[in-house]
Amino acid sequence: MPHQTHLHRHDQHALLIALVLVVIWGGNFTLQKYLFDLITPGGFLWARYLLMPACALLLMRWRFGRWLPPLPRQDWMQMAWLGFIGHSLHVGLVTYGIHWSTAFSSSVILACGPIFTLLILHKQGLERLSWPQIAGVSVAFCGVLMFLSDKLLGGNWRAGGGDLVLLVAAGFFSYYTVAVKPVMQKHGPVLTMGYATLLGGLPVMLLSVPAGMAANWSVLDFWAWVGLFWSILVSAFVGWLAWGWINNVRGVARTAPLMYLMPPMAGLFAWALSGEHYTWIKIAGAGVTLLGVALAQYAGQIKWRLR
Repeated sequence: MPHQTHLHRHDQHALLIALVLVVIWGGNFTLQKYLFDLITPGGFLWARYLLMPACALLLMRWRFGRWLPPLPRQDWMQMAWLGFIGHSLHVGLVTYGIHWSTAFSSSVILACGPIFTLLILHKQGLERLSWPQIAGVSVAFCGVLMFLSDKLLGGNWRAGGGDLVLLVAAGFFSYYTVAVKPVMQKHGPVLTMGYATLLGGLPVMLLSVPAGMAANWSVLDFWAWVGLFWSILVSAFVGWLAWGWINNVRGVARTAPLMYLMPPMAGLFAWALSGEHYTWIKIAGAGVTLLGVALAQYAGQIKWRLR
């Protein structure tokens, strides 16, 4: 009798929510670019980190009954470091990278995150790279070069520079992903997210005060305000919490491949809503990049299954 895998009772609900999140995150690239044009990236960051820390405090109050649950002194420094990497650096760079680049390009470049995660784990001695994984890293790198070639050869340095900024941001998020795991195992996702958001987001909010004050908030109509709150509260805050729950229900290995649906969704939204067009070299580069990322991430699992 074949072995049957016992699925979590919420597995189908988690899959449905994950697919909805992929659509939301795919559309968020185009939405953010629209908002950046209205209130500037700095104004958006100011609004984001006015709202996100407030949500983090409310979440900890609801979960633990205290606004600031106690932490050992050494854990405060660890939370501050995670907040600096995950919010100050990653989110800050992603915001400006999306503004300088395009919605589709941003989604493809950020999908390279698993490559950096794999390299960081290898560097720390936590995972050995197989030859198929090395080949995947090489294929993904070639895909990125193909993807950037039309911009750089065409002299579009702003968009190409935005993609390079996003590539750096993907590296920071990969480091955050590796570094946050033991902290989450110790304190749980709510406390970790709460303090990382507070300690990493408040400095960004303070640095963005001049941009927030200078932004022309009067240009936002009703639907633009709805889009702003949607991007910050639903796509970012609620989306992160939902994705953590989905990973717990379905497992990271079964959930991670769904992220490769995000660039096609982002491309469709950008094409339909902002008139973004794609050359064949860009489409081919995106496909090669995602193929390399998938090969690098799952080659070890495939090899194990074939034994």
